[in-house]
Amino acid sequence: MLQRFRKRQERRPDAAEDERVGDAITVSKVRKTFGSKVAVEGMDLRVGKGELVGFIGPNGAGKTTTIRMIMSIIFPDSGTLSVLGKPSAVESKDRIGYLPEERGLYRKMKVGAFLCHMAQLKGAPPTDLKRKVYTWLDRVGLADCYKKKCEELSKGMQQKVQFLSAIMHDPDLLILDEPFSGLDPVNMRLLRDLFLEQHRMGRTIIFSTHQMHQAEQLCDRIVMINRGQKVLDSTLPEIRSQHDPRTLLVEPLTPEGAARLLSMPWVREIADQDGVLEVAIADNMTPQDAIQRIVESVPVARVQLRRPTLEDIFVEIAQGEGQSAEDVRQSLRSGVKAEVEA
Repeated sequence: MLQRFRKRQERRPDAAEDERVGDAITVSKVRKTFGSKVAVEGMDLRVGKGELVGFIGPNGAGKTTTIRMIMSIIFPDSGTLSVLGKPSAVESKDRIGYLPEERGLYRKMKVGAFLCHMAQLKGAPPTDLKRKVYTWLDRVGLADCYKKKCEELSKGMQQKVQFLSAIMHDPDLLILDEPFSGLDPVNMRLLRDLFLEQHRMGRTIIFSTHQMHQAEQLCDRIVMINRGQKVLDSTLPEIRSQHDPRTLLVEPLTPEGAARLLSMPWVREIADQDGVLEVAIADNMTPQDAIQRIVESVPVARVQLRRPTLEDIFVEIAQGEGQSAEDVRQSLRSGVKAEVEA
């Protein structure tokens, strides 16, 4: 994963002024309920200008509710927010691009007219706007769709148009809720490349996903949300450094390899993944010592550390809150299944 390094802004004597300059978004002690259901509880968050931050967690964790509060679509019961130095996103709306979870276009409107209209609503100058729209449509493979009605496009094509509507006015802040949902691999890659291009241009980006490998590939920083609460907020290297790998990948040369490994007292469990064994080791054994003992005791083609994924780390955190690993993994899988079926 490509890591980006940026200089932090020097602290000014006026701390309040520094916060306004340095942060695109601040969220402090925010709570939101819907009837008896607590959707978000005690949310604290700061997003620096130019950061790319991923909100991850299963469906229903509170990601979309948090985003809607940041966007001033709904309002918190308590707590405070600021967006681009203003107390409400409404006051900064022309500097924000937003792709909501619920996709929607003006179905009877032609694609080119729709994009021009949305850009002008956000304050984009009309000069050369049609040319700009044509250029963007060409970049996403929709050059022949300028005069087509939005309802004539496929779901994936509509999603690309809606992404363009979020960036057409060159916003300072992009907020994307499940931006890759329902896209095929080719269009997912295209959108990802455009997404990263926006980030290289210095724009602040927040995107939410329940597919944790997407955040793993893209983000400067990860915010994990579970049951309405932020459970982790850090960079990927920092997250991994706090969660030591406790699993080895072992490819034995003989069929007896698994039984031999399982007889070792410091092996907690083994999972067979098409002939490659995932060996979970006990806390009293270091991975380095485990590798050495395996090599000395079992004929192997290879043995290596399995780096924990964000899903593994999320499951570990959720287990600490009393949830079973299987329930957590199932909630993540159900989100992916629902997306595929849609």
